[in-house]
Amino acid sequence: MTKKNWWQGAVIYQIYPRSFQDSNGDGVGDLPGITARLDYLERLGADCVWISPFYRSPMADFGYDVADFTAVDPMFGTLEEFDQLVHAAHARGLRVMIDQVLSHTSVEHPWFVESRASRDNPRSDWYVWAEPRADGSPPNNWQSIFGGPAWHWEPRRRQYYLHNFLQSQPDLNYHNPAVPAAMLDILKFWLDRGIDGVRLDAVNFYYHDRLLRDNPAKPEHERSGRGFSPDNPYAYQYHWYNNTQPENLAFLERLRRLFDEYPEVVSLGEISSEDSLGTMAEYVGAKRLHMAYSFELLTEEHSAGHIRNVVETLERRMPGGWPCWTLSNHDVARVLTRWGGADAAPSLATVLSAMVCSLRGSVCVYQGEELALPEVDVPYEALRDPYGIAFWPNFKGRDGCRTPMPWEDGPNGGFSSGHPWLPVPETHLALAVSHQEADPASPLNGLRCFLRWRREHPALRWGAIQFITAPEPILAFTRRLNGTTVLAVFNLSAAVQHAPLALDPRSVQPLNGHGLASGKIEEGMVLLPPHGVIFAELV
Repeated sequence: MTKKNWWQGAVIYQIYPRSFQDSNGDGVGDLPGITARLDYLERLGADCVWISPFYRSPMADFGYDVADFTAVDPMFGTLEEFDQLVHAAHARGLRVMIDQVLSHTSVEHPWFVESRASRDNPRSDWYVWAEPRADGSPPNNWQSIFGGPAWHWEPRRRQYYLHNFLQSQPDLNYHNPAVPAAMLDILKFWLDRGIDGVRLDAVNFYYHDRLLRDNPAKPEHERSGRGFSPDNPYAYQYHWYNNTQPENLAFLERLRRLFDEYPEVVSLGEISSEDSLGTMAEYVGAKRLHMAYSFELLTEEHSAGHIRNVVETLERRMPGGWPCWTLSNHDVARVLTRWGGADAAPSLATVLSAMVCSLRGSVCVYQGEELALPEVDVPYEALRDPYGIAFWPNFKGRDGCRTPMPWEDGPNGGFSSGHPWLPVPETHLALAVSHQEADPASPLNGLRCFLRWRREHPALRWGAIQFITAPEPILAFTRRLNGTTVLAVFNLSAAVQHAPLALDPRSVQPLNGHGLASGKIEEGMVLLPPHGVIFAELV
């Protein structure tokens, strides 16, 4: 990619609409609430706003169970209010990316209501139906991500249907040509409304193995990572057959041809497979997705060596493609707590944001990361996430990263005048936007400063990346573009670091103004304060 597109190196701010801003006092965030906060996002330095699902839904999985792909759920507003949001964002120079959940629907979607009614209706083959085994058990051993068998018995048809997620989220049958055609029509509906990008949820889950072969068992020592706890039977298998099928590649090429009719629009795929980096390399390119991200930096593992290994592996396997990186989202514990522990200093969140924004690729920043919000321990009686309720107390679900945005240190954090759908934690009120805007040294102002500064250094947005050997917990690399080489060094710990780095101090020209605690290089050694950085130009 020689021409720089707007999305290359872009900072994409993810909004979980239920928890961002409530405009009408019903306790749930909405589209007008997002519109009212666009000035905040512009000032932060975001390039694009990614909005998680806002479509009509019974909300069993809070919008990821869609009942109508082309209608806005009334709790979020109207289609007209969505159009107003897009117009207002564009007026501020912000792009708008929407979430599309194309692998499954809600059980309340009219397609499924018709499909489940009989074996001979026009949509009888729009979902994945299968005969039981001779003993009445499910057709194979596939497991749901949310725990338990991925099959549910439907007495109307005397068959099982597949659900890779909740029982109320039946999987569409992409082997039926009518299904991918219908999903492309849905994408076109939104593309014609002027959106700038689409984040494709579970993009490798569209196709399943036609033969419904059993997934092989996974050894006990491999039953962790990628966000799946060994408490979850999903971790007990290699998922070779229920997702990431070869037929998906042809569909992605059809999808890309549609996107190419809208030259400024970008596709971003979410990938979770047995070899997620390999799948990213396979799915991203001139004829498939523009970008993809996976869960390698969304896990508990967080050493400098791990980050380097993930990035170098992807660089090696996807040399011509464009990655997207993220450290937090609506499905995992917030990075400050996940990587720093319960007592992590807010400065860790700032240095991590600067680090991920300095890697080659684009980056997604989840709402609240700029405030250094910690994960919340939501009590059982307040849980809303069905995943957490099912696995309590070993796993408390995803509600801890989904609590409402704290805008003010007051009732409900300024999120809503009504009763919030999830509690606003007291620990977040002290980190409210109103407090941080008044403090020049706050995480919010630190990230604002860094993102402004980053725009002045094209090498950090588009340059090639090369890592430099450094001891833990130091991560060091260069970004090189058009004869300019920028050095970036990060102390990922809360302790002062004094370590060797093979650089001649005479060749290093410090770059200041980034707003983070700065270290220095002396006689081949780096001296870094806690959560400190070095940015310099190599001459």
